Amino acid sequence: MMIVLSAGAAAAGALKGVVQNIIAPVSGLTSFPTLTIVNSSGLPLNTTDLKVNNPVITIFYYPLQDDPNFLLRLGDSSNMDIKINSTEVVIPANGNTFTSPDGVGPHGSVVAFSAICQHLGCVPPIIHYYPPSAKNEISDLPSNASSPAYIHCGCHGSTYDPYRGAAVTTGPTARPLPNVILDYDPTLDNYKVKSMVGPTIYGKPNDLEGGTPFPTGTTTTPIVLLGSGV
Repeated sequence: MMIVLSAGAAAAGALKGVVQNIIAPVSGLTSFPTLTIVNSSGLPLNTTDLKVNNPVITIFYYPLQDDPNFLLRLGDSSNMDIKINSTEVVIPANGNTFTSPDGVGPHGSVVAFSAICQHLGCVPPIIHYYPPSAKNEISDLPSNASSPAYIHCGCHGSTYDPYRGAAVTTGPTARPLPNVILDYDPTLDNYKVKSMVGPTIYGKPNDLEGGTPFPTGTTTTPIVLLGSGV
């Protein structure tokens, strides 16, 4: 089911989350599971469950129970869906690149990224999505920043562009957020998560280790709301 936590409660667990991601136990999976994302009623998530540019922090866990990921329905400054196209994303740390997935859903506007900052592992609510209405609250955003909105980490100022595969906009991070690959069923208007691409999730030996697997037979992962976002 959907779980709603206050920003204060989430903040209290943030440091613990950082430590867990720095010193992660080595256990995990041999392959990526395919899980259906479910809503507050435990039913498969529909597009209407997602608000365009929602400032409320919306996450789900994948591929392990310890791995939070942002779930975003992106739009413009008028809160109209924007189709997100696949793009080549540079990893500044090593110069390598990867191809981000297209947005999914009826408007191609739904995307998902790891919610663990790639700099030092800070987690929500310290890192969260700033919608177009709150973009100016990111004080260290460069003047030439052109995306409608950003993911920003309040620990040390790292900023990511969710419209371009969570590419690095400002450091100190030298790695984009790992991208989550979603699968959309237009007939049922349902969303599944099936894999990840990009750099390894922060603090892990690889995406499938360093945490607790879902119980055997698990087929769903619920969305979780953390406070009110910005």
